Amino acid sequence: MSIGFIGMACALGLSAIGSAFGAGYAAMSSVGAWKKCYASGRPASFLMVAFSGAPLTQTIYGFLLMNFIKSAYNGGANATLCMAVGIFAGIAIGLSALFQGKVAAAAADALGETGKGTANYFIVIGIVETVALFTLVFSLLLLQ
Repeated sequence: MSIGFIGMACALGLSAIGSAFGAGYAAMSSVGAWKKCYASGRPASFLMVAFSGAPLTQTIYGFLLMNFIKSAYNGGANATLCMAVGIFAGIAIGLSALFQGKVAAAAADALGETGKGTANYFIVIGIVETVALFTLVFSLLLLQ
């Protein structure tokens, strides 16, 4: 076994851990926001499901990164580089998912309270998503 495989595992594993925490935070807040809506007799927006699921995309990025690392390693890339990219990019993608979940949680709370601002909330959720996308793309370039 090579240390390159550690990078592959970290790319997926750390991304998925971040997604799990992020989706958990967002989902808990969505449930609380729905409760507020129901308690006050207002309609509860189904869009909060999208807030809850937003951090899950980072698991896909981790999977893609894992495959990029595998291809690079099989193509002769340095095993230490593969490990380092997997660990650090996995952490960055996972943190993006974690904080995206926190932003989505705040968005669900705000939408539940006011019923307004949906587009703005999705924009800021997308900004946090961009960190994971940039990490994925820049890691791919580093591995070439």
